[in-house]
Amino acid sequence: MTRPIRVIQWATGSMGKTCLRAVIDDPRFELVGLFVYGAAKAGKDAGEIARRDPTGVLATRSLDDILALEADVVLHCPMLSDPYDGHDADVRRLLESGKNVISINNYFEPRALGVEHAATLEGSALKGGATLAGTGVNPGWVAERMAANAVALCLSHSNVATREIIDCTTVPNPDYVFGALGFGADPATVDLVAGPLARTFDSMFAQSVEGLARRIGLPLDGYESDHQLRLADRDLSVAAGTIPQGTVAATTWRVHGIADGVRRITHEVNWIMDPTDAAFAGKPHWQIEVEGLPGLTIAMDLVDTAPEGVRTKPEQFAVAAMVLDAIPKVVAAPPGLLRL
Repeated sequence: MTRPIRVIQWATGSMGKTCLRAVIDDPRFELVGLFVYGAAKAGKDAGEIARRDPTGVLATRSLDDILALEADVVLHCPMLSDPYDGHDADVRRLLESGKNVISINNYFEPRALGVEHAATLEGSALKGGATLAGTGVNPGWVAERMAANAVALCLSHSNVATREIIDCTTVPNPDYVFGALGFGADPATVDLVAGPLARTFDSMFAQSVEGLARRIGLPLDGYESDHQLRLADRDLSVAAGTIPQGTVAATTWRVHGIADGVRRITHEVNWIMDPTDAAFAGKPHWQIEVEGLPGLTIAMDLVDTAPEGVRTKPEQFAVAAMVLDAIPKVVAAPPGLLRL
């Protein structure tokens, strides 16, 4: 492609805004559209929202405006939806309009959520001659790619476990922190089996488990989960507000891949509001453990190298890097579902 790749940015939360800035800053891409959810951002220049020079691209809340644009790819970065497939209708319309879609929250391995579910998404992609893919750091990189590389060092393996610890104390959005992530909730009201958070993370992390299983050639019979909560032992003051004592201060979302009745893959994500909690203090951001011959442990941490005054977190930069790396691959791919 001799011209820049034409990009639409969908949503401008913390992750979306980081992707938006990365697109504006990279000469390989041309920003041609910006979708926002909030009325306060509608009509603003994308450069103003991204803290960049004016771009001439004005934010819109209209899906029809977005569909009418000539674009190669949409970077789909909304907040998680309840139900988890709540964004599917928009994504299918984007695909059917001929726009490739890259998501940071879904579509990593749609077949993990059912053959019919995947077939519906694939049908929309084929109808529009477009490609759908999900990418990110976790899901997307740690539990799928890095864990698969770890397994390559083992003659045999009985379990592959990936664990992540995410410090959420600096996340500023109260709706996200107290709503989507469930912090500050009365533990009696959090259903870890069939509640909205459990359903969301079951669906998201089953895709990570399936993605790894396919990469290492391990057929799975299914998935099972065992999630956990930890409560605040004192009031916690965080960027989004206050986590009262006795309410949810940490969530552990854990999904296992089952083969022949045995847990062979474990994917665990811990969202925390108390970094001093002994269960998490001093532990790496990511850890991969392979029980095998030989056994293997990999610990990884992101390093904050942002210039002074830049509030973007290392994980936000990392997600944006994964997204930008995916854009040319998705644009060049044949229509359908793509595993990155």
